[in-house]
Amino acid sequence: MSVNEIRNVGFIGQSGVGKTTLIERLLYESRSSTHLGTVKDGDTITDFDPQSIQYQHSIEATPVALTWQKHRMNILDTPGLPELLGRSLSVFPAVEATALVLDANTTLNQVSERLFAFAQEQQKCQMIIINKLDLNSHLIGELISEVAAHFGSNCLPINLPSADGKKVIDCYYAPKYDEPVLFDSVTDVHERLIDQVIEVDEALMELYLEQGSELSPQQLHDPFEEALRTGHVIPVCFVSAETGAGVELLLRTLAEIMPMPDEGNPPLLEKKGKQVKVDCDQLDHSVAHVYKVSVDPYLGKLAYIRVFQGEINAGSQLYVGESNKAFKVGHLYQLQGKKRIEISSAKAGDFCVLAKVDDLYFDSVIHDSHDEDNIRMRTLSFPEPMYSQAIRPTKRGDEQKLSEVLNKIVAEDPTLRLEHRTRTNETLLSGQGEFHLKIALEKMESLYKLPVSAAQPSIEYYETITQPAEGHYRHKKQSGGAGQFGEVQLKVRPLEPESGFVFVNKVVGGAIPTALIPAVEKGIRQAVDEGAISGNPIRDIEVTVYDGKYHSVDSKEIAFVIAGKKAFLDAVNKASPIVLEPIVELSLVVPTLAVGDVTGDLAGNRGVIIGTNAAPNNQTTLDAKAPLNELQDYSQRLRAITGGEGSFSMTLSHYEPAPMNVQKRVCGESLAS
Repeated sequence: MSVNEIRNVGFIGQSGVGKTTLIERLLYESRSSTHLGTVKDGDTITDFDPQSIQYQHSIEATPVALTWQKHRMNILDTPGLPELLGRSLSVFPAVEATALVLDANTTLNQVSERLFAFAQEQQKCQMIIINKLDLNSHLIGELISEVAAHFGSNCLPINLPSADGKKVIDCYYAPKYDEPVLFDSVTDVHERLIDQVIEVDEALMELYLEQGSELSPQQLHDPFEEALRTGHVIPVCFVSAETGAGVELLLRTLAEIMPMPDEGNPPLLEKKGKQVKVDCDQLDHSVAHVYKVSVDPYLGKLAYIRVFQGEINAGSQLYVGESNKAFKVGHLYQLQGKKRIEISSAKAGDFCVLAKVDDLYFDSVIHDSHDEDNIRMRTLSFPEPMYSQAIRPTKRGDEQKLSEVLNKIVAEDPTLRLEHRTRTNETLLSGQGEFHLKIALEKMESLYKLPVSAAQPSIEYYETITQPAEGHYRHKKQSGGAGQFGEVQLKVRPLEPESGFVFVNKVVGGAIPTALIPAVEKGIRQAVDEGAISGNPIRDIEVTVYDGKYHSVDSKEIAFVIAGKKAFLDAVNKASPIVLEPIVELSLVVPTLAVGDVTGDLAGNRGVIIGTNAAPNNQTTLDAKAPLNELQDYSQRLRAITGGEGSFSMTLSHYEPAPMNVQKRVCGESLAS
């Protein structure tokens, strides 16, 4: 198939708008499938994985292909749940165009707005599809106004719902001017669309104004593509996936207006900071990008690939990034849901899947010549993790397996993060929310047969002192043979925050031999790590050893380790020790209407608002500080307050003294453990 006959489109949008059902209808109406599945019955082509069927929501981004009038359309069905937004964003580099699907009966939410903005950032040609026109069609006019207000007046209908909402009237290819429509008029919509398109082509505009005659879709093709590339026009289509109304017009729009691979904006490939141009017609050098990684129980690791230049064949020798070691392409597939179709080659513009190549990872660039070394896809901006859990295997002895499986799970999802905290000996999995981690852990158990337990991560507290003090300890042990003797006198004083631990030796006259001073410091450092009152490390403290005693026979290293430790603890307990708690900086984006509730919730949990700023689309950004202890369940709280439309990120700011009730709880928990 010629590259000119290929179209690559990502279907994006908030959950529940009917993306999966619409794709199912497109496959059926184009005769690319013989069965019209439903989400409810769990038999759609794109939602074939067990979790998508169980939750009746798309969990994975899934490619399918359909053929319509000699055009091949590669369509990506993407998740719309807020917590899975990263899985949708990750596939943007694979397509030239995105189709934002909206529900005619539902107002816009932050997911659709973020996806639309991300498509602009990624320089994608865009279209909008308004689905479910058969339900409450009287609301569609309000949605069109909302679309124009949020996304711009360049969002122009290319067709309109009929007056009864049962079919769709063409306003572009062969306008039916006399047909009654639900709102506006075919004539006005047609003229606005043509006027907007020809603004990018002065010669065509002059011809149109001089002749005052109709311009054919063929005459408008090139300026329409330019208008799409620059975002000057965003066509709006109407459809009902349930009844099939408007589906044929949508197929025609996808085939004739959405860009072919060399018509869209070029992929954002870079080399040493400069954009790299790829040529769909060049056959010498192959360049492709891994936009998704998954694990199949039978095929192993699967790399989903978009070919930008050249051709990948079964048997090709390819390189990953800057690697000098080539790998050989074995089996090459195209996927149609769970159906695998083995192919011999994939050309520029094509999607394909490589199996069992362990060196491939998400965002890899693969090529067949060292001339393409150092080419990378421009880094995508993924949402920061908002929720963490400490993960451990339920079965003893599975610790190594846990590490291996978690690394595989994280490799599949660019918005999951894995961290091991040495101090608390916890393995932390972080993501966008409770549901995001839930599906990851369910997959670990179902696919890898590894059941795990999850709990809130421990908060890393510290101890410090608030006043100077002195400490003394004499260690003396006699047990028949050689004894142990060591005596240490020292002083402690508090330091400025973030100063850490400072050890000073001021022993004179050989009261403690120089060779035994490291043993004293070792004992003190042990106590610093173990803490004095809560079991947490001590920080921002200076220790000065100034005197002591030793015995020429019984003074050994172990004696001064013990004496140093005990003398230090004696001093700390006299120096009014306290517990320090972590304070984090929060950056929030919330609906403006929810600002009062969000700030009230933070204030009620010892948070402080530092600043607020207006953001686009009726959003407000908030900067705040709050104790980490009060934010353990914050992702759930924020979603509840904002109706699922709030997001946040946080970074450690500093440590400060905890309130007395927190100090008592932390010290009590330590004693109890």
